[in-house]
Amino acid sequence: MIWIQFAIMLAAILVGARMKGIGLGVMGMVALVIFIFFFRMRPAEPPIDVMLIILAVVSTAAALQAAGGMDYLVRLAEKILRSKPSLIVLLGPFVTYIFTLFAGTAHITYSLLPIIEEVSVQKRIRPERALSISVIAAHLGITASPISAATAAMISLSAGKIDLLHILKICIPATIIGILAGVAVCWKKGKDLEKDPAFLELMKDPEFAKELEVTKEYKPLLPGAKLSVLIFGLAVLLIVLVGAFPGLLPSFEPGNAGLTVDAKGHIKMAAVIELVMLAAAAGIMIFCKTSAASVAKASLFTAGGQAVISIFGVVWMSATFMLANDQAIELALGDMVRAAPWTFSIALFVLSMLLFSQAATTKALMPLGVALGIPPAYLVAMFPAVNGDFVLPGYPTLLTAINFDRTGSTHIGKYLINHSFMIPGLVAVAVSVMAGFFFAGIFW
Repeated sequence: MIWIQFAIMLAAILVGARMKGIGLGVMGMVALVIFIFFFRMRPAEPPIDVMLIILAVVSTAAALQAAGGMDYLVRLAEKILRSKPSLIVLLGPFVTYIFTLFAGTAHITYSLLPIIEEVSVQKRIRPERALSISVIAAHLGITASPISAATAAMISLSAGKIDLLHILKICIPATIIGILAGVAVCWKKGKDLEKDPAFLELMKDPEFAKELEVTKEYKPLLPGAKLSVLIFGLAVLLIVLVGAFPGLLPSFEPGNAGLTVDAKGHIKMAAVIELVMLAAAAGIMIFCKTSAASVAKASLFTAGGQAVISIFGVVWMSATFMLANDQAIELALGDMVRAAPWTFSIALFVLSMLLFSQAATTKALMPLGVALGIPPAYLVAMFPAVNGDFVLPGYPTLLTAINFDRTGSTHIGKYLINHSFMIPGLVAVAVSVMAGFFFAGIFW
């Protein structure tokens, strides 16, 4: 019976992935209806905390975008990228990584990808090299960000055994080393543009050649652009401080755990992120004179809304499957994982390939790791393994990078999985996990 249920779940994920947008969410609900009404499975709790975090963070990022703060950050990033164009394969991924680390979502990097492509082409560096690892770096930034939904889910699922500082101390250096490994494999990836027959053929078209040399002009920044970045940055800093010093928060009488307060009477980290980020959004709207309508129309707000629906359906579906079959799954994986805990990272990676979400994977599978008795330090070390969403090239950041590459060097292969992001992604994630175990041994 478990295999029939697994096949239904897998079919829902695959169909939803092809639908894109909110497809994963609605197809997850279809499978959940089958689980509940046909198989009589008890529904798990929906991922309310993860959804609320995404809504809060994305709403604040959208306020930043509407106030012009995103334009200001992009211009700062462009100065860095253009200062050393020959190092674009190194600078590109670290800029996208820092953006994601700062904002908690990889969707914030869309405006950086065309700049990375443009600098690469003008220096005649194959854009595939910089774009592929830049996208992977943005994804890894999610598992090192203090305000990402995945990080908050990781903390909330550990029953107080993992705090924010544990994740930051281990995952930031681990993912940086992983990115450097990805940069190394991309440094000479593919043919140089000057030797690429496909590019040389395109250059025979005068219009195409002229288009490559055009640098776009920017409109003047909005008056509140810099202030909005300051407000957003202070909000992130406050969250990090609260994570480092929980005593800054009030505590209450122990009792039943809820969405905001745990059984010990402490305010949950997820609630802190939601409170601080939405308060920051209010600050941006008030002091930067940004209208609520402009925030709702921002592209980041739309992307966040789609992510919430997707996670709602697919995590609720997978959590219900796990709840109904937890004993069988623990029996199948228990001995192997206890003997070699690192093998659990393979399960995390494979599930993230299907769910297209770090937060969804964390919420769905990390409780199993806790139930199997994997030490918290190892779970944090394996946290970067939830970045397998690049394997099937359907994630928006991958498709955006492919579309922005005017030379066509960044591509999806004939066999679907032999695409530009596969090798740098596998290397970066694998090295990040290995480095995570190393730093867990030092900092835990």
